[in-house]
Parts: sequence; structure tokens; C-alpha cells
Amino acid sequence: MRSRQLLLALACALSLAGCASGPDYTRPQVDMPAAWTSEAPWRSMQPADATPRGPWWERFGDAQLNALQQQALAGNQTLAIATARLAQARAQLNVTGAAQTPQVNLNARAARSRISANRPLTNYNSPNFSTVQNDFALGASVSYEVDFFGRVQRSVEAAGAAAEQSAADLENTRLLLTAELATNYFNLRELDVELDVVRRAIALQRQALELATARHDLGATSGLDMAQQQALLDSTLTQIDLLGRQRAQYEHAIATLTGTPAPAFSITPSLTPITPPAIPVGVPSDVLERRPDIAAAERAMAAANAQIGVASAAYYPSFMLQPSYGVDSRNWATLFNAPSLLWSLGVSASQSLFDGGRLRAGVDFSQAGYEATVASYRRTVLTAMQEVEDGITGLAALERAYAQSQLAIASARRVLEIASSRYEGGATPYLDVITAQQSLLNSERQAAQLMGQRLLVSVFLIKALGGDWQSRTPPAEAAGAGPSRP
Repeated sequence: MRSRQLLLALACALSLAGCASGPDYTRPQVDMPAAWTSEAPWRSMQPADATPRGPWWERFGDAQLNALQQQALAGNQTLAIATARLAQARAQLNVTGAAQTPQVNLNARAARSRISANRPLTNYNSPNFSTVQNDFALGASVSYEVDFFGRVQRSVEAAGAAAEQSAADLENTRLLLTAELATNYFNLRELDVELDVVRRAIALQRQALELATARHDLGATSGLDMAQQQALLDSTLTQIDLLGRQRAQYEHAIATLTGTPAPAFSITPSLTPITPPAIPVGVPSDVLERRPDIAAAERAMAAANAQIGVASAAYYPSFMLQPSYGVDSRNWATLFNAPSLLWSLGVSASQSLFDGGRLRAGVDFSQAGYEATVASYRRTVLTAMQEVEDGITGLAALERAYAQSQLAIASARRVLEIASSRYEGGATPYLDVITAQQSLLNSERQAAQLMGQRLLVSVFLIKALGGDWQSRTPPAEAAGAGPSRP
């Protein structure tokens, strides 16, 4: 009868298990604007958090960049660290989840021991004897925590959210890695164009120096024209070394990102034009569904919220089921006989009565940690809004500036042609030619820099939007596209 009552009590305990303590998780609301304050019209995107975020770099149509990105994804050590962190988080989830199932242990013992004849007595009327005997035991034990108040459930929720956060962190690391690589690559290509501009300017200035030298030798001009042109040429030659140093730094950075030692890595200069793709921009709330850093911050909130439940469950008693079954005998031959059978069935409970405020402090600590993750989440969302808005407005301004720079180059070339013709005819001083040469050099270098900035802001905007978008545009169609305008 008592055994039946005990089993009934255990069944009731199991049925009550899973009542979770602490608050259920709900994502906090964030005030979102209805639209971007950008120059219309921009196309709307179709984001989805489950959609792969790459390979967005293929939209630039650069084979060298594509190859470097694949090399970085395979060999970057920061990405390898994030991958290992995700494996750790998933393993920890398995460890925590195992607490929801009973733990079964097999126990075996074989010993020979001598009992002291002078051991303490439990009955003074019973004499003690020194005994040497064997002890053979074999049994199984079960340990299971009945989760009345949801401690185990909340622990599993926290571990699951942490694993999802690690997965989002991995996606964010991959996005940051590919964006950083593209940024360094486009900076390097911009310097290739700028170096080409400076080399062409040097060739032009050397031709002008030959002309000034010839006119000086003929006595048509003083040595001032020749000296001024030589000074301009020397100044321009200095830029080659400075630009070359900057290019080498970007090349070394790319080597590290791809997991290659810098001394064994090089990229051949190229002047192939690269045009930013058309980037669709959706409503601000779409960013919440796309950016992996926002997803990671949201999962951190869920994990912190579950920790409040874990801490709150410590207020209540914990119950452990620990049944066991086995055999014990002093002789191996009688180990499995009926008289050797032993078993136990029961429940142990533990309740804290006084802890000096430790439990309350633990709940307060978890609550404060949750509030910190909420603030971090909102800060991440606000930063995302800022980055997208900066990218949209910056790209539109750079498009206009780049178009104007092409007009400035054409005007500077026309001025140089007129100044050179008038100087050869003796109508103007050579200073006008030098000024026109410097103006053309500055205009062409500015155009190269604006080209690089357009590419960089495109990468920045793609990163701000969370990566690639659904409807892929073939590179041939995107080659002549600027900002996403119908």
C-alpha cells in the first residue's frame, strides 16, 4: 500500500514538472520610422532572416574579388573562432538539455576488506570480531530532477537562445569579414587608378619639361620656366612612393583576412572599371529581419530573460528522484541469488531557509543583466538605422559628385590645351601651363577617389542592410547601374 502511494506521489510530481518560474520572453518594442528620409524613389526589397546573406560581393562583377572572398571564407582565423564558438554553444545546449532526461548509472564493486575488532559498538551486549571478507556488488541507479518550478526548462531556454546568438554572431562575423575584405580591395583598386593618373601626369610633365628646356636652350625663355616645371615634376614623383606605400598596406591587410602570410601575398594592379550594383532599400523595419547583429542582440535578450527564471527557481525546493536496483553478496557464487537483491525508491527534497539575501541578489543580478541586453538591443537597432540612412544619403551625394568630376576633368583638359597653345605662341607665361597641369592632375585624382568612395559606400550600405537581397541581378545588367532608382 505504501509503495502504491509512493508511486502515485511520483506520478503527480512528474505531471507537475515543467511549470516555469520567471517571466516569459517577449521582444521589446522599438520605435521605427515609417520610411527612410532619402531621395526618392528607391525600390523596395524583400528581406527575410532565413534567406542566405551572400555572396553579395558577386554583384560587383569582379572575378579577383570573388576569388579573394572565397579564400577568406575558407582561411580567415576570426571566422574560424566564431565557428568554434558556435560549436561550443550547441554542445552546451546538448549538455543543458540532457538534464530533462533521467541519468542512469551502472555501478559495480569488488573488494576484500578487514573489519576492525575494536570498532565502535552499537550494542555493548554484542561483542566485536575482526572479520576478513569479500564484497561483490552490481547495480543500476537513476537520478532525475523533477522540474516543478522550471529551473531546468529555463536553463534549456537560455542555452538555446545562446546557441542561436552564436549562430547570429557567426553570420555577423562572416558579413563583417566580407565587407572588410571588399573595403580593402576597393581601396587598393582606387589607388591603382590614382597611381595610373599620377604616372600619366608624370609623363605629361616630362614632355612639358622637354619643351621648356628646348625653348630655354633656344633663348626664347628664361630658366624660370624650366625650373618651375622641374619642381612640379619632382613634387609629382613624390606621390608615387606615398601612394605605393598605402597600396602595400591594403595588400597586407587583404593577405591577413584571407589567412595568407603578407610576405607571400600580392595582387597585380588592375585598371578594370568596377561599378557599384543597384541596391534596393526596404522600409526601416526590414532591417530588423536582416541584420545578424540585431538578431544576436535579440537572442541575448532571450537568454538573459531565461536566466531570471533560473535564478527565481532557486526560491523553491528542488526534488530529486534517485531509485536504485542491484545485488550485493560476500560470495561471487551467490551474487545473483534472491537474498542478494537490494533496491531503493524515494524522493529527496532541498529547500533554502536562510541565505543572507543571496537568492534575492541572484535574481536582481539576472534582472539587471536582462535590462542591459534590452538597452544593447535598442542601441544596435538605432545604430543600424543610422548606418542605413548614412549609406543612402551618402551614395546619392557621391553619384552626383562623381558625375560632376567627369565634367571637371573634361574642363581641365581643355584648359591645359589652351594654356599650352598660348604658351607656345608666346601669349601667356609658363605658370599658366603649370597651373593647368596641376588642375588636371587634381581633377583626375579626385575622380579616382570619388570612384573608390562610391564603391566603399556601396559596401557600407550592403553591410548596413544585412547582406545580399533575394532577387539577384545578373552582373551584366548591374554593370551600368548606380543607386537603385527605376
